[in-house]
Amino acid sequence: MIPFSVKALCAAVDGTLLQGSDAAISSVSTDSRTVTKGQLFIPLVGEKFDGHAYLNAALEKGAEGCLCMHAPDTMLPGKFYIQVADTMLALKALAAWYRDTFAIPVVQVTGSAGKTTTKEMIAAVLSQHYCTLKTEANYNNLVGTPQTLLRLEQHHRAAVIETGLDCFGEIRYMGEMVHPTVAVITNVGDAHIENLGNTRQGTLRAKCEIFENLKPNGLAVLCGDDELLNTLDLPFTTLRCGKSEGCNVRVTDIADRGIEGVDCTVTTEKNSYRLSIPSPGEYMIYSASMATAIGEHLGLSKEEIVAGVASYLPTGSRMRRVRLSDHRIVIDDCYNANPQAMEAALKTLMNTDSKRHVAVLGDMGELGTVSESAHKRVGELTDELGVTAVVAIGPKSAAIAKSAKGEVYHFNTVEEALPTVKQLLSPDTTMLVKASHSMEFGKIVKELEQQ
Repeated sequence: MIPFSVKALCAAVDGTLLQGSDAAISSVSTDSRTVTKGQLFIPLVGEKFDGHAYLNAALEKGAEGCLCMHAPDTMLPGKFYIQVADTMLALKALAAWYRDTFAIPVVQVTGSAGKTTTKEMIAAVLSQHYCTLKTEANYNNLVGTPQTLLRLEQHHRAAVIETGLDCFGEIRYMGEMVHPTVAVITNVGDAHIENLGNTRQGTLRAKCEIFENLKPNGLAVLCGDDELLNTLDLPFTTLRCGKSEGCNVRVTDIADRGIEGVDCTVTTEKNSYRLSIPSPGEYMIYSASMATAIGEHLGLSKEEIVAGVASYLPTGSRMRRVRLSDHRIVIDDCYNANPQAMEAALKTLMNTDSKRHVAVLGDMGELGTVSESAHKRVGELTDELGVTAVVAIGPKSAAIAKSAKGEVYHFNTVEEALPTVKQLLSPDTTMLVKASHSMEFGKIVKELEQQ
């Protein structure tokens, strides 16, 4: 962060200075446990916590000052206190003000699936030319987004910001901070659909909030193979990326290299790019083509774009390949799950040359009224694809086990399933481990890595 004054902070958050100092603020923290010298502490308030209880602790650890929603009974000497109506909204206002001090391209990414993958791919490409800030891990929520923007430094020349949602209004809220110059929607699926009216039309409406804060003359980048996204007629330059003929960023000549990755040709109105993507799954062509389109739009050379795609690395438990002895492979994709991502992961599993293919699958959350049918469809798909064995874990996944055929197991908990899972990871086997994050399937992967 570029340091700024208490006076500038007070103006940015529309606050009242209760006690002042001439300190320069070098960074912002919302966690009193990690406060360091020179920081501003912003105490957030939730249903079960109130950061105001830790004001003194944060200031004594070195914070230069704080925001607060009410004047403390006593104020520590040498520290500044700024009163605001709402600390969460003040954090938002500060991030919006700070972001607007940077005249750089900022890409905002949302979508039902593939947000983090697409964010990482775009950042990999742009980093070939620009010093690029990106959302770390999955800090894509109402608190993580302003914290990311407040990490901008003078040397940054671009930023890629991932924004997720649980309900209506959240993409708009984050967009009011991000003020994107490029808006990306990866797809419209069933993730969080129970909070969005239980319809994909509701999901589409929530995702389209991203355009409300797109800068004038901004660029919209969409999946051109998504039926609902193709209904949009936007007042912005729009690039549709995909395989269908209606796409103006067209993907052809796809060569799937199994677990090693996928190659493809991406053709724009200006150029053609032969890309080698070092991550499995044909769905990776969408992230790569979107990154290519954005890179070209922002002036990168052909060589930079190709090299950027080739440098992509998956983050966390997203199609992470774990190679074990005796030709055993674990595909760790247990960060999150929704019906579309499940289908893509299962197809990737079956595109490996192992003798046996085992799917360890868990509950998919927040699917509302489509939950049972969605889990049932996953079970049917394992049969259609010819998966050797299926281990379904969790109450919702009983529908997977019921509709799957062949060697099928169902357990209520990870602990109950572990002995069977370990036994099924026999020589010459590839095993997919996938579920919503709340299922804690990372425990399974950790046990398998130690086996």
